[in-house]
Amino acid sequence: MTILITGGAGYIGSHIAHSLTDAGMQVVVIDDLSAGFRHLLPASASLFVGNFGDEEFVAGILNKHSISAVFHVAGSIQVAESILRPELYYQNNVVNTQALLNVAAKCGIKYFVYSSTAAVYGQSFQAHWSEDDPTRPVSPYGETKLLGEKLLHSAGAKNRIKFVALRYFNVAGADSKLRTGQSTPAPTHLIKRAVQSAIGMRSELEVYGNDYATPDGTCIRDYIHVSDVAQANLKALDYLSGGGQSIILNCGSGRGVSVYEVIESVKRVSGCDFPVIQRPRRDGDPSTIVAASTRIHEVLGWHPEIDDLDEIVRHTLDWELKLSNRTKQARWKLKPGDRVKRETV
Repeated sequence: MTILITGGAGYIGSHIAHSLTDAGMQVVVIDDLSAGFRHLLPASASLFVGNFGDEEFVAGILNKHSISAVFHVAGSIQVAESILRPELYYQNNVVNTQALLNVAAKCGIKYFVYSSTAAVYGQSFQAHWSEDDPTRPVSPYGETKLLGEKLLHSAGAKNRIKFVALRYFNVAGADSKLRTGQSTPAPTHLIKRAVQSAIGMRSELEVYGNDYATPDGTCIRDYIHVSDVAQANLKALDYLSGGGQSIILNCGSGRGVSVYEVIESVKRVSGCDFPVIQRPRRDGDPSTIVAASTRIHEVLGWHPEIDDLDEIVRHTLDWELKLSNRTKQARWKLKPGDRVKRETV
């Protein structure tokens, strides 16, 4: 089976690419490389650099490679940026997704796995969010990903495309074999930024808001290892190819962790202290986002295999050390698996 991954050279997409390759499938990737990197892909993957919203470009790839299913991971994903540039998010996440669905239908694609987000839920006033809860996104990012889900429903009804939409919670960690990980130069993910602070790539870590209605005043999030997310995607394909009907599923651990708890974990795993600077809240940041995961367990038979925060942090640290040593930007002499130690100067 040959699978197309849009955004396959990025953080989540490259993990899916490796998981598919490990499972013996052929992988074709479309990525404009705005946030992706060729070297993160398996050697056997075919990369086509371009826009997934270009129907003629995509049609040529689908027809040439006899694609059986599409994993749609590409899109714009930063909450703060979406508030500043909503037009970019509507173009990438809505207009281009519609174009991709159009060409998928014309080329006879039957199965579609969509990377959605917990940001579709909006502000939380409950312990866990389930797929049946109201969707009231508070950012253009969440709004546009929700519109993407609605486009899938329309495509399914009109063109008989069956889909699974996975609503990711906070994806973190890196491949345990260090084949891929989050590599963008200006990350927004808390765990990666905290790890960079621990190894001296940042002078401090900024925390946005400590006056939320949570036990320690900081935001609570559900962290799910990126390798488990990749496995959820594979199980979604198995489900669809086995006759499963279109469905939306949360993809999270079901466990909430505060910003301060993440910081404590990074300091514990790295063995290094670092300055933490308090900043005001950011627009569009809900106080609590935690998954109710019963449905994905029941439907896909999927459970997180890496469900320990310290292990997620350890994999993030190992990957960051690999990047630092390769680019020679860090002030540390370390290798993956080491505890952090300052170099004597």
